[in-house]
Amino acid sequence: MTSVALLAGFVGFLLGISGLIAVRVSQRRRRSAVTVEEPTLPEGTAEILAALGLAYVVVDGVDGVIRASPAAYAYGIVRGHTVVHPELLDMIRRTRRNGVVEEKRLEITRGKLEKSALVLDIRVVIIAEEYILLLADDETEIVRAQSIRNDFVANVSHELKTPVGAISLLSEALEDAAEDQDAVRHFAKSLHKEAVRLSALVQDIIELSRLQGTDVVSKGTVVDLNRVVGEAVDRTRLTAEAKGIAIKVGGTIKTPVYGDPDLLVTATRNLIDNAVRYSPENTRVGVGLRERDGMAQIMVTDQGPGIPDTEQDRIFERFYRVDSARSRQTGGTGLGLSIVKHVMAQHGGEVSVWSQSGRGSTFTLVIPQAEDLDEHNGPVAASTNERMHLEEERK
Repeated sequence: MTSVALLAGFVGFLLGISGLIAVRVSQRRRRSAVTVEEPTLPEGTAEILAALGLAYVVVDGVDGVIRASPAAYAYGIVRGHTVVHPELLDMIRRTRRNGVVEEKRLEITRGKLEKSALVLDIRVVIIAEEYILLLADDETEIVRAQSIRNDFVANVSHELKTPVGAISLLSEALEDAAEDQDAVRHFAKSLHKEAVRLSALVQDIIELSRLQGTDVVSKGTVVDLNRVVGEAVDRTRLTAEAKGIAIKVGGTIKTPVYGDPDLLVTATRNLIDNAVRYSPENTRVGVGLRERDGMAQIMVTDQGPGIPDTEQDRIFERFYRVDSARSRQTGGTGLGLSIVKHVMAQHGGEVSVWSQSGRGSTFTLVIPQAEDLDEHNGPVAASTNERMHLEEERK
């Protein structure tokens, strides 16, 4: 019995070893059967893609990403080894199915929060039997610039129609009323008002166009802001005296700034001019100068009706008016504050507003002073902390 048991155990051991060997052999065969060579691009493709200067993605026959540029990840086209936007996957699959190049301009969201969008020109082509190449060219800034330009042209055309139409009608009225001296004087006065308004609008358009082509960094000079304010006050003094408004200037700025003196005068004059326009007769407009933490400040305070909180974010937009009827009555063009904002951006500074309905408004220009300039790059913008500190100090 003992011999039989030993023999049975030995046979069982051999069977177990044989079974284990068979399993191992089977596993090896299965692994060998499913092993696929690592996908590779045709020779020289990687170098060509790098030289294109565009974001690119290469996918295989099952839409898996085998190569992508850093820009493709930055644009949010690719995440991990996956093309994440359904529109792009649809283009890839149509190209694979039809063998035809797909081209399209798409606006796609960027990032998981999907709060920003990119406008991309997409081109999808076959580069080998198995591989599809997707090229993406970022056109966001170009599209945005075109939109701004188109809106600007449309707005200018609309704004010009009003004074031009009024001048045409008034001239006809003058001709018809040639025998009535009172009517002639009345129409002539209105005609002059519309001509002045048209002239101001054209001048602001020219100023804005000139501003956008000015390179303050390379062509700027050292500027004394005390002289800038003095000249801006002189240019608005006649308008102020006509309304019995006194312009009071206080404070000085010892350290100069770096920039374009004409543009800085224009920005300051626009703020003072607005303050005079919207302040009641026989009141006062204050202009304050001070410097703090390497930043120069020019503050212009009026005694006007104030600006509602809901409107304050939009007042620096081109042609935007809080009260269109009142702006037309006072001769405003709707471009003054937009010009101020652009001038400050050119000088590495900013413009801000404090206002309450019924309590007037204070506009503040903040500009880096010359001692805080980068010798190679010109003005250095104030840090967030500096701007917050200046704003709290102003309040």
